[in-house]
Amino acid sequence: MNWDHELFLDIRTKDIVVIISILLVSIVSVRFLRFAIRRYYKRISLQDEERVTSLKFISNIMSLLVYGVAAIIIVYNIPPLKKVGLSLFASAGILAAILGFASQAAISNIIGGIFIVLFKPFRVGDFVKISDQYQGVVEDVTMRHTVIRSFENRRIIIPNSIVNSETIVNSSIIEDKVCNFIEFDIAYDADIDKARKIIQDIAEKHPLCIDNRTEDDLIKGYRKVRIRVTNLGDFSVTLRAYVWTDNYDYGFDLKFEMLEKVKKEFDRQGVEIPFPYRTIVYKSDLSKSANPTQDDKADEKNK
Repeated sequence: MNWDHELFLDIRTKDIVVIISILLVSIVSVRFLRFAIRRYYKRISLQDEERVTSLKFISNIMSLLVYGVAAIIIVYNIPPLKKVGLSLFASAGILAAILGFASQAAISNIIGGIFIVLFKPFRVGDFVKISDQYQGVVEDVTMRHTVIRSFENRRIIIPNSIVNSETIVNSSIIEDKVCNFIEFDIAYDADIDKARKIIQDIAEKHPLCIDNRTEDDLIKGYRKVRIRVTNLGDFSVTLRAYVWTDNYDYGFDLKFEMLEKVKKEFDRQGVEIPFPYRTIVYKSDLSKSANPTQDDKADEKNK
């Protein structure tokens, strides 16, 4: 009895040693693979951003495969676990149905990640806007989700299945330069030509503004920054400036600086930026106008 007990302890100890050894080998292998891939894509990041995105995704897949193989080896080499595995394999149909139902979201995210890598709607480092809710710079594409760094330096974690089903606005996919729409409202009695010249002068002198005119535009005498009237509102006339910058980040800075400078120049040169006017009529005034008193009638007669 004691011998059997010692043998059981000996087998259990060996099982634990095997499990620890396999886990250590798998962890070291994953770390080595990640290090090698990370070192490689740092070397090519300035030359081929698309390959960086693919390598990041491949790195995550390789980690999953290594841990998956390690789990299979552990189950195969540990007798008690092997028996459980064979029992589960015998009922593979039921197990597959259960796992399939439970992992629908996970599988759709993995497939979504594969589609992102294959069809490349964006790359690591691109500035994107997803469904008018999330915007920022793509930082990573894992097997489950896409990581976006916002302007607040927060990480937005979006499942790949959602990313693939939404509309994506990519400001960097073909070329980095963008046309920034910057709008200004002026009063109806303000001088449109004066306002247009103020906006153009400030925009064209800004160091981040670039000249994107074609040869035909130059022949026609178009200015570097064009201004158009885009709306006649209830209280104001809207002027839109089309200002080109090398990338979205520069446009972001240029817009805020222009808003401040144009406001100050409008104030200095007397171009009014309107605000809504409201006429308030009290209910008591309406009652008086509907039922005038004798004093009111007398006042009206004297007028």
